[in-house]
Amino acid sequence: MASRRNPSFNNPKPCPHLSSYREKHGLSGYESLQKSLRSSPSGRTVLSRLQSTNPTCSSCPNTSIGRLYFCLICSSISCPSHAASHSMSFPGHDISVDVERAELFCLSCADQVYDPDFDSAVVAAAAKNLHPPLRRRRRKPLLMLLPPPAAMSSFRGIRTALRHPWGLRGLNNLGNTCFMNSVLQALLHTPPLRNYFLGDHHKREVCRQRRRRRGALAVAGGGEGPCLACVVEGVFLDVFSGDRKPYSPARFLYSWWKHSSNLSGYEQQDAHEFFISILDKIHDKELSGFNSKGIVDCHCIAHSVFSGILRSDITCTVCGFTSTTYDPCVDIPVDLETVYHTDKSASPADKTRLSTLTGSLDLFTRPEKLGSDQKLYCQNCRVKQESVKQMSIRRLPLVLCFHVKRFAHSVIRRTSKKLDQYMQFPFSLDMTPYLSSSIIRNRFGNRIFAFEGDESDLSGEISSEFEVFAVVTHSGGLDSGHYVTYLRLRNQWYKCDDAWITEVREEVVRALQGYMIYYVQKVLYHRSGEERVIPSTGCY
Repeated sequence: MASRRNPSFNNPKPCPHLSSYREKHGLSGYESLQKSLRSSPSGRTVLSRLQSTNPTCSSCPNTSIGRLYFCLICSSISCPSHAASHSMSFPGHDISVDVERAELFCLSCADQVYDPDFDSAVVAAAAKNLHPPLRRRRRKPLLMLLPPPAAMSSFRGIRTALRHPWGLRGLNNLGNTCFMNSVLQALLHTPPLRNYFLGDHHKREVCRQRRRRRGALAVAGGGEGPCLACVVEGVFLDVFSGDRKPYSPARFLYSWWKHSSNLSGYEQQDAHEFFISILDKIHDKELSGFNSKGIVDCHCIAHSVFSGILRSDITCTVCGFTSTTYDPCVDIPVDLETVYHTDKSASPADKTRLSTLTGSLDLFTRPEKLGSDQKLYCQNCRVKQESVKQMSIRRLPLVLCFHVKRFAHSVIRRTSKKLDQYMQFPFSLDMTPYLSSSIIRNRFGNRIFAFEGDESDLSGEISSEFEVFAVVTHSGGLDSGHYVTYLRLRNQWYKCDDAWITEVREEVVRALQGYMIYYVQKVLYHRSGEERVIPSTGCY
């Protein structure tokens, strides 16, 4: 059957095996598969009605644990161990469907792939099965539907659990895009960003008219493409529309590729690099609407929310002259602080390495003596001298993002490794000890303020008390892995694993190996807790 839609995709081109499948089979495979799709009790669309109630791999029938892939050509099922051999044994049998997640998977590329037509077929099947005809159900007497009195307390707990925060929605993996989904979940639930985009403060129509006057709108495939901030606003509106089905941010992905060609493609990317890239592109597109002299004075939404100012003091060890510089930042990189147990009687297995976020911040703001090979020019001595460097935070942002440096690179050994080390982080964080005013007071005493009248840290503008609301984790190695986000909404934690949304206990979050940790001002966190909730018909 011929495709009703142009099989060509926006650049960069998708998997060649998917393109070949579409040219040969069009939409026939997708449409025939629709009758085998159903909505699970968790709200996800899964592949069911197979030949076996408990499907197993065709090459190893005794294996039923792990992911299974349903070939769209011959309907055979392969496990991850035999997926590649199936496509090699049967040329052209490359495209399959993940049985558990109803997502396209290329057996030859060993990766998820995305096709908007398949996504439409899944959505259509989910919508068809969402509300089964009432006439097929036999209405039971009301008394039979009520639980016994002894179970009423647990029943109330279930009803409470079925009320989910507004906008809590899974994001479909479009082909190795867990790095994007993890950061998007954090941004979607950043209170100032949410209020900005849902409140129409970006003013998409005004932006469109301004871009039209500059001739920047895409015409017949030309131009610079849509404004990324406009596309981001569209994602907010879709996710917070009240629809609880997993959302596919395909338009956002293609727009990001358009603006970041060096990071385009279906390869796995680093979530932190993606976070920085998104903020930079939103800044670039919104900058034309402001009379900004730089990031420090920028009033775009990206820097209004995430941008702070770091202070760096370089003190000469000979004359004591201090040179001070200020640099904007949208995140704070922290090293894993290594602390060993001092109990000599403990076994080697018990002498585990510990690290805390507050300890890492102490390390970040601790004076560091630069080596003799790092001598800097002293304006007072007029020669290069040994010096001491100390960092501090002059201005806090509305939202703090801590980037835990888990990827270590050795220039001398030419090696890289992933640091799988636990870091303890507090749910409530007071940043007062790390402000420039506190650092200077500890260094010189209160008398310094009689001479340095500019060191107020702008503390009167932004509170120093923060609450954690999102944690992005990475599991796996350097070249491959998986990103997951944990969200704290109304003091309940939720695990966002692509399209999967599940409630988790606080103990689970405290045991995470965080890669990016997001904090918001305490007053903004409590205000966001008063947001509206939508009734749920079941768990995610």
